Amino acid sequence: MNLITAEEGREYIIKDIETDDEELDAFLFSLGCYSGEPITVISHNKGGCVVSIKDARYNIDYQLAEAIII
Repeated sequence: MNLITAEEGREYIIKDIETDDEELDAFLFSLGCYSGEPITVISHNKGGCVVSIKDARYNIDYQLAEAIII
């Protein structure tokens, strides 16, 4: 399951990041988004979704949301 299908307001644990792009991996890691970290989907919008990671909120697009496996 990825973030696109996640329920709003529920906390999940990140299981994996599925991407072949090293820059994308490094970017997500810099946000605190890596395996074992809790993540909460605050809301879904037409361009992606708003997530909470380590008490910070980020608006991520669908490409990133599909790469984050929960």
